[in-house]
Amino acid sequence: MFDFDNFREIWSTVKRNKLRTFLTGFSVAWGIFMLIVLLGAGNGLRNGVMYNFRNMSMNKVSVWAGYTTKPWKGMSTNRSITFKETDIDLVRRVHPEIDLCSATVSHSDTLYVNEEFITGRLEGVFPDHAPINYVVVSAGNGRFVNELDMREQRKVIVLSPRMKEVLFRDQPALGKYIKAGNTMLQVIGVYDDDNLSNNAPAYIPFTTARTLYNKGYGLSSFTFTVNGLVSEEANEAFEARFRATLARVHNFDPTDNNAIGMWNTATEFRMMNNIMNGIAAFIWIVGIGTLMAGIVGVSNIMLITVRERTREFGIRKAIGAKPSSILALIITESILVTATFGYIGMVMGIGLTELINYGMEMSGMARSSGGNPGEDMTIFRNPTVNLGISLAATALIIVAGVLAGYFPARKAVRINAIEAMRAE
Repeated sequence: MFDFDNFREIWSTVKRNKLRTFLTGFSVAWGIFMLIVLLGAGNGLRNGVMYNFRNMSMNKVSVWAGYTTKPWKGMSTNRSITFKETDIDLVRRVHPEIDLCSATVSHSDTLYVNEEFITGRLEGVFPDHAPINYVVVSAGNGRFVNELDMREQRKVIVLSPRMKEVLFRDQPALGKYIKAGNTMLQVIGVYDDDNLSNNAPAYIPFTTARTLYNKGYGLSSFTFTVNGLVSEEANEAFEARFRATLARVHNFDPTDNNAIGMWNTATEFRMMNNIMNGIAAFIWIVGIGTLMAGIVGVSNIMLITVRERTREFGIRKAIGAKPSSILALIITESILVTATFGYIGMVMGIGLTELINYGMEMSGMARSSGGNPGEDMTIFRNPTVNLGISLAATALIIVAGVLAGYFPARKAVRINAIEAMRAE
């Protein structure tokens, strides 16, 4: 029966062999610690990348005009491509999988309300701009630009929270008028932006912006969402058809990728996800390798320990100790040492990842504002590890420590007591 005397004996053995115990424990703690830190770093990188996609439509495609680099039907290269509003109607008619669509014209201006003013970017947009780019106007804060605003070229504006704070302080803004240049605009909404970014734009109807700022009928880019493209092959096929549609209208080679540029969120997301999976696999390989190194270290030290104590085992057998009690003593010592140091390594690893996460949140490094709502960019966020993985890794190295002590000890206790006592 195992009692307190056995613990005192184990403690006495540990104190007599401090270096051996430290080396065993360090192998265990270091393996667990490095695995947790590596996995935490990998999770932080993945979380940062996924955070950048959080407010993006996964079926969003952005298109911009460029310059031709291939001759086409007798026309030279280096021709500038300019989109028109009619192109939006064309692609929606030819490609029924296109759902929402919006174009943008931008203009920097100073907004005034009495003595208060702020300089910012005004973007003329379509009503579909809001759902495409996750611009949200909460209940009680008004509304976004609508189709009637577009048709009647209404002089209305949707402010960012920062603009509202500067221009109106704590006063309500809805229905009030602000001056933008020489034009009076009525506030119809204030969209959500928790970061109160100084670079966040205000929105006005596209047709109003085009008229007010003499932008003409040309477009440099537009954005839309596409339904039903669930594979990489489907996205590539759609892009080829889309380029061919615009090539017929603007007379350029459909294979000239520089004539128009395309950024497909779904394709980019799949590519980044594949990269993250590759990095995660590499980190797991390195982490498991570090853990295995710890297991090998524990095994070697336990093997040496058993060999050094073979004579002790012989004496115990000679005075009547059962082999099972000797095995129980070795196994208990292995469990106590590996569990204690494994727990230390786990706590240190989790503690470091939590400390890094806390420091990043306090310093604001977990996100950096890019301006528009949904454009807060970061490359590292929440570098923590699932507790289950930490506990499983600790349990694995404890089991390895037990086995590393059990097999050589079992072999040692089977040796004849007299032969064991003769061992050096």
